[in-house]
Amino acid sequence: MSADGSEIRTFLCRSDNIGVLIRDPATGACAAIDVPDAEPVLAALDEAGWTLTDILVTHRHGDHVAGIPEVKARTGAKVTAPAKASDAVPDVDRTVAEGDQVQVGRLEAEVWETPGHCADHVSYIFHDAGVAFSGDTLFTLGCGRVMEAQPETLWRSLERFLALPDATEVYSGHDYVLANARFALAADPDNAALRERMAEAERLKAQGRFMIPSTIGAEKATNPFLRAAEPPLARSVKLEPGTDPATVFTALRAWKNSF
Repeated sequence: MSADGSEIRTFLCRSDNIGVLIRDPATGACAAIDVPDAEPVLAALDEAGWTLTDILVTHRHGDHVAGIPEVKARTGAKVTAPAKASDAVPDVDRTVAEGDQVQVGRLEAEVWETPGHCADHVSYIFHDAGVAFSGDTLFTLGCGRVMEAQPETLWRSLERFLALPDATEVYSGHDYVLANARFALAADPDNAALRERMAEAERLKAQGRFMIPSTIGAEKATNPFLRAAEPPLARSVKLEPGTDPATVFTALRAWKNSF
């Protein structure tokens, strides 16, 4: 249960997508963050006994929207999608852009435009709940691949998350934790907190679980992409400490692409 009493469930979709439901117990309103595949979303609703009222889309990619038509047909949920992706997301009822507010019952989210992975990407920040749904922008111990922008664009999106309270829970769109951890250790090998998180990720994987959500505080301490302003990360890509973090981030992201 989150800071404001909201209820959240996570579950695996497809091979590595993370499905998420957030519910306002006061009203019964419930939202899915993306619908990678209809079956696991509907199964999670049935298991919880929740009624879906909303679908909040982070971006247009097929592995995040493929299940929308079936889920909407079964539940009647209202689909909210980024305005920049309105023509590519099925069955959209409402479009949103930077600074808009989204209601799920009494729960309220602020919409952030967080481009870089793709041009239309948004994140949903439930400030009172202390929860951020970051889609494919920020992952546990990683970040999205840059696909429709310069790397600096994604860095500017990631920077925004650094301003959130450390206790904010971050729900990302995929479970790439072990692969991300292996790269993070290569880039930041002397980070003791990171080594501990790697061990935790391996334990959870062995139990069939995943390290999602994370927290902003944990990511600030261990995610190399959020630590681009820190001297060890600059040195890891053969740059001088004090180099512009966007430049360090660009080098880190290029390294990760070929890792």
